[in-house]
Amino acid sequence: MMPVLSLDTTLPCEPGSQGKAARPLLQLDGICKSFGGFQALTDVTFDLRPGEVHVLFGENGAGKSTLIQILCGVQKFDSGRYELFGQDIAGLSPAEARRRGISVVFQEFSLIPEMTVEENLYLGHELTRAGRLDKSEMRTRVRVVLDRLGFDLSPAARVSGLRRAQQQMVEIAKALLLECRVLVLDEPTASLTDHEAGQLLAMVEQLRGEGLGIIYVSHRMAEIDRLADRITVLRDGRHIATLPRERASHGELVELMTGRTFEKFYPEIRRDPGPVRLRIEGLSLPRGLAKNVSFEVRGGEVLGLAGLAGCGKSEVIRAAFGLEKSSGGKIEIGGRRLYHHGPREAIAAGICYLPSDRSREGLAMHQSIGANATMAALDVPKFSRRGFGLRLKAERAFTSEIVDRLKIRTPDLDATPDQLSGGNKQKVMIARGMSRDFDIYLFDEPTVGVDVQAKLQIYDVIKALAESGKAVVVASSELAEVLHLSHRLLVMREGRIVGLLEGAEATEDAVLSLFFDKRAAKEERGIR
Repeated sequence: MMPVLSLDTTLPCEPGSQGKAARPLLQLDGICKSFGGFQALTDVTFDLRPGEVHVLFGENGAGKSTLIQILCGVQKFDSGRYELFGQDIAGLSPAEARRRGISVVFQEFSLIPEMTVEENLYLGHELTRAGRLDKSEMRTRVRVVLDRLGFDLSPAARVSGLRRAQQQMVEIAKALLLECRVLVLDEPTASLTDHEAGQLLAMVEQLRGEGLGIIYVSHRMAEIDRLADRITVLRDGRHIATLPRERASHGELVELMTGRTFEKFYPEIRRDPGPVRLRIEGLSLPRGLAKNVSFEVRGGEVLGLAGLAGCGKSEVIRAAFGLEKSSGGKIEIGGRRLYHHGPREAIAAGICYLPSDRSREGLAMHQSIGANATMAALDVPKFSRRGFGLRLKAERAFTSEIVDRLKIRTPDLDATPDQLSGGNKQKVMIARGMSRDFDIYLFDEPTVGVDVQAKLQIYDVIKALAESGKAVVVASSELAEVLHLSHRLLVMREGRIVGLLEGAEATEDAVLSLFFDKRAAKEERGIR
């Protein structure tokens, strides 16, 4: 039977404990790579040791993706030296990299939805016996690796029917099914719930303890704190620093990444409350997703919604936009009640909704940036000829303006979102909210899967919206984010509002006590 992992697992390792004594699994020295006149990597140094998690840290465009593509043979380097398992590598194909033990799990999955779990895992290297597929043996081996990783998946399950987190499990199992010595994980928790992310991080710790070398790409500080043995920072295609985790404070990492002094991460947003823009009273949703939820948000303020995954915060703002049908309560926009409305009516009423899953719900991935940025404004005279087509010049002028304003890094204005990084995709989605005069902005996980620099730019957008008199609602699982951006903070648990925090009382300890303290649910503090 082909081994799942070619590792000596007799002695668990302390994180990175093999690293200093053992020869690096791979080592890059002076790597340079250009695409035409664009220099993607300049004199980059990087190495990975057995039994360590080496975090690759940098903003979008820093060179992380190019470096990973060189490691796994997708791209060739122009100059420098690549040593893999003690051998110099001049050229490497993806198939050769996989055969040698390098497996990569990219942020965008490579699964075939119509195929089963086992078919995806063995796609391209199916087992045969007497000239026929050996389905029994493949299913046995798939079951072994799934059990080994603690993944509760059926080998016969069709991928199209799996949740995002389960598809992530399939990608990881695929990476580890064959002989694997180096595992690369690119933003693996970007679309997972807190619980699912916790399971994945525990799995990474388990694999590290068995001696696997893991390259981990993430912008989430909590994950870096938990997992990293070393952190390498890239900026503008250059190696800036490699630090042990204990020497890398959050402020220092951001300063190394951005190249400027990190004084204040979250902007101060001036509060100037105006009229009530959105009022929700007694909102209840089917299956207990929301229970008697009431609040209001005024123009000129940011209202935060905090809570653990599954608490109902996302479902409430989806209901406000007409994506979830209520079983009770009412929704008012500017004093006017909406009845059984959908997204079309919500947009007409002045609501802009920015979903957490930009790839599935937020963007038309194969349409142009301009088409995505203006699709919520097709009835606006600026872009429409009153039923006789689009004003393409106006669309292009708006696209050019918004690309400059939001600093969207794109090959050209005709590029599609699937060509862009996560942060730039997010900014294209935000651009849609600037295509018409919305009064209310509903952000669901506004910075999921984006780099620190993109976060700063998105925070500046939220600040500008609130200070221009718009009503802004931010639902976020990042506690620091929702604490610092909000003027008022509603805490939800199990579909109910269990607290309202404002001013000095809005602290991390106060929020966490509401997350977990069952007594808080009985108090039902804070409605408006």
